[in-house]
Amino acid sequence: MQHKIYIAATNQHVGKTTVTLGICAALRNQGYRVGYCKPVGQEFVSLENNLVADKDALLFAKTLDFKLEPHIHSPVILGDGATQAYWDSPSEYPFRRQIQEAVQHFTPELFDWVVLEGTGHPGVGSIVGLSNAAVARMTGARVILIVRGGIGKTIDEMAMSLALFHQEGVRVEGVIVNKVLPDKIEKIRHYVGKVLNAWGIPLLGVIPYDASMMFPLFELIRASVRGKVLFNPEYMENRIAGIVTGSLVETYDLRNQSNILLVCNAIRLPEVLKKVIKVAEEQGLTHPDIAGILVTNSEDGHPLVASDAYCMDFIERYQVPVIESKLDTYGAALRINAIEVKINTRTPWKAARATELVQEYVALDDLITIFETRPA
Repeated sequence: MQHKIYIAATNQHVGKTTVTLGICAALRNQGYRVGYCKPVGQEFVSLENNLVADKDALLFAKTLDFKLEPHIHSPVILGDGATQAYWDSPSEYPFRRQIQEAVQHFTPELFDWVVLEGTGHPGVGSIVGLSNAAVARMTGARVILIVRGGIGKTIDEMAMSLALFHQEGVRVEGVIVNKVLPDKIEKIRHYVGKVLNAWGIPLLGVIPYDASMMFPLFELIRASVRGKVLFNPEYMENRIAGIVTGSLVETYDLRNQSNILLVCNAIRLPEVLKKVIKVAEEQGLTHPDIAGILVTNSEDGHPLVASDAYCMDFIERYQVPVIESKLDTYGAALRINAIEVKINTRTPWKAARATELVQEYVALDDLITIFETRPA
């Protein structure tokens, strides 16, 4: 018997895509044939032959190794202006039919599970009659809800989300709490579990916050500060795990820092690099683990990095990519801290880690049992 599972979330940035990817991979690892579809997308990528698909559909196609066919795996895209165009002429946009036809491609003869990924919070898409709850009902799917780590606010958000699914007559079969601080896991499991038990909904997992899932690529940082690449562009996909500012180099324990982004005013860069080497040597390191250098205040009349022999020797010896930005160090830090790090096709280690987290912290056997033993 085929099972359709719709994975929704109470909000954006809760980790829905990460958990969805982990569930798909974990089910496949148990020998099931798994199909994936993102019925309603918002952020899309352009493909050949003038086709577009949701960026998450592209990620899943590459990670799970299937041929991406937009009309099947990403049937509806609500990009800029789409909702206004719909209401100007609804008959020209057969969104519901497109979704239903897409799901029909996942036949029971070919797929044991069909995993449908939601968009944003449960109400997203309501303006065209395609809220997460409406799409789950239309496709005959049963819902797993992903919620942020917490207690009070988390439960309040769950209550609002559940109300929309109940209104549509869609059953929420379980909840997974994601991005929980390790020292809060048992407390959250206890209290959220108590509430869910009172509501008759299983708590299927509590996934700890994993810092590595939040590591941005250096290229993402470059985009956030509107930087220009100066040296070693081939290493712009280095992952960044921590930031060291030039003015505070002496205060850092570099032994506990890896994949470092060094942020420094241009005029002080030679001095700061010498301090970095000195601190590393004093702490018993052969060299600091610098994954990228961001040179700030690039328009203040500071000398070019290329004109300093020490800087260039450091950059070439350790193959460090370097970017410059017109922002000052404080302004750059604000931009970097505001980055929303998403799992994507350029971060394959995150896809692997997502699978590990789901397999370790989600009761997948319980999820399977619920779908196999309770009638749809």
